[in-house]
Amino acid sequence: MPILLFVAAAIGGALNAVAGGGSFLTLPALILAGVSPVAANATSTLALWPASLSSTFAYRRDIKASRRWMAALGATSVAGGLAGALLLVRTSDSSFLRLLPWLMLIAAATFTFGHKLRRADWHPGLAVVVVVQFFIATYGGYFGGGMGIMMLATMALAGMTDIHEMNGLKSFLGVAINGVALATFILSGSITWKYGLMMAVGATIGGYATAFVARKLDARYVRWFVIVIGWVMTIYFFWKRT
Repeated sequence: MPILLFVAAAIGGALNAVAGGGSFLTLPALILAGVSPVAANATSTLALWPASLSSTFAYRRDIKASRRWMAALGATSVAGGLAGALLLVRTSDSSFLRLLPWLMLIAAATFTFGHKLRRADWHPGLAVVVVVQFFIATYGGYFGGGMGIMMLATMALAGMTDIHEMNGLKSFLGVAINGVALATFILSGSITWKYGLMMAVGATIGGYATAFVARKLDARYVRWFVIVIGWVMTIYFFWKRT
């Protein structure tokens, strides 16, 4: 089982480096290993957070162009991430397990169809974007699957067009959201450390290794791979409820 978790985290870190959706693998793998649902979600956050941190560092030059958005959305993301994390640690395992198929469905649908939102012509004001980001961050602190796609769609609606700048800002906000959530999970004792640290190493290796070949990969194939995994896991958790 430790080998399975390490491999799942390594592939999850690699997917996050290219297209996102790593939690589609890490969360089910932890539940399969016998970790309780809430602890599995918290431990999955620990597993993938270091890889997100390295991605943010890689985009550091692109993020400089987004200082206005960083200031407006950074504090909102921390507040929302904290709210979501506090909500999670107060949720019973049975309640979270009932919610999990629906959360997976939201994540899978967002990942599959979220790019269509980025083609919209309507551009909301900064205040609307801040409010939307708070709810995305709350969702991210609580669960997080598909959060990156939601943020990219919101940025596109706000009028941002440089994909590197958008990815950099998304990575920065993701680190903020998951960072405050992770701190909350640690303080509440929700982390399964014997798996979490090992998976964090695997995810970091997977993400770092993928960075060298990411430009040679056809992003469409990677994206469809994540979509298939997302829907298979969603159907599985709905089936498990019956």
